[in-house]
Amino acid sequence: MSFITAIGIANPPNRFSQTEIANFMVKAMQLNQNESRLLQTIFKASGIDYRHSVLEDYGKDKDFKFYSNAADFEPFPTTEMRLSVFRKHVVDLSAHAIDNMLQSVPSFNVQQVTHLIVVCCTGMYAPGLDIDLVKRYNLAPSVHRTGINFMGCYAAFNAIKVADAFCHQDEHAKVLIVCTELCSLHFQKKPTEDNLLANALFADGSAAILIESRTQQAVRLKPESFHSSLMASSEQDMAWTIGDLGFEMKLSTYVPSIIKNGIAELTDTLLTKISKKISDIQYFAIHPGGKRILENIEVALGIAPEKNLPAYCVLRNYGNMSSPTILFVLHTIWKQIQEKDQNQHILSFAFGPGLTLESMVLKIEMN
Repeated sequence: MSFITAIGIANPPNRFSQTEIANFMVKAMQLNQNESRLLQTIFKASGIDYRHSVLEDYGKDKDFKFYSNAADFEPFPTTEMRLSVFRKHVVDLSAHAIDNMLQSVPSFNVQQVTHLIVVCCTGMYAPGLDIDLVKRYNLAPSVHRTGINFMGCYAAFNAIKVADAFCHQDEHAKVLIVCTELCSLHFQKKPTEDNLLANALFADGSAAILIESRTQQAVRLKPESFHSSLMASSEQDMAWTIGDLGFEMKLSTYVPSIIKNGIAELTDTLLTKISKKISDIQYFAIHPGGKRILENIEVALGIAPEKNLPAYCVLRNYGNMSSPTILFVLHTIWKQIQEKDQNQHILSFAFGPGLTLESMVLKIEMN
């Protein structure tokens, strides 16, 4: 068996309001009046109040440190420059998430970790983040290391599935998953529809979770069922590629509708595996890829908006941080769990390039 026994989260210190970021975007993207009006409309409809970044520039209108101070923001940062900043910040941010997780399990010795899974789609280098974390926490040189890269917002689900498999294979497994994304490094200034949408949503964050095959922790989440669906006909509606000037997002306005059309069948298949119905679900942990996505899922599944508050809370305060975002939602739910929730279930979804729909059911257990 496997159990999620702890979750930790972290963000960079630079926190900006959507208004501050919108003002930066209008300047950097050199928008005309109509384009500026469109951007402001997208930002106001996003459901986001604040986002975090490792860069200070998004809260400024001059004296930029990363971006050029020329009127046209040229020369624009290259991919090499962006990944250099990624490497500078990613280890510390990941460590903050791990430390936050460890605070909730003071009896756990991090040197007991047998498996380390690192998830990221916004930067890479080798030797990588996994080895840097092994050194930072003095983990055993023999620790099993796994990288899950370039899968986007649903990648944490694959990490949990891999950890679940490790735990079923090894009764002594203690798996540390770290999801860290620095999405804000990949700002694109061409005023395309894709860029306007991406620039309104994405932010930086990290989350760490501990999954154990055996545990004495008072509260734990037991994975009961997984199901994945690939909507290959819509693969060009959400994509993530590497360009000369950073990583480039393809994000169609059709994504919320595509998810709405596929979510009911995905849910029925998932819940049938454990003989449950949607009415049996107490908590919902839905990846807040955007406000319209959350609203469309509520309509498709008949979920009341108040049942979806954890996702709206994360979206409002952090934006979309890609892979760690769903763990922020689970962390929000974790803090709400009470004794009466024994044996209740959490239904969780995330979505990403492909177009991929991932789902999972977790059972709440307590000592």
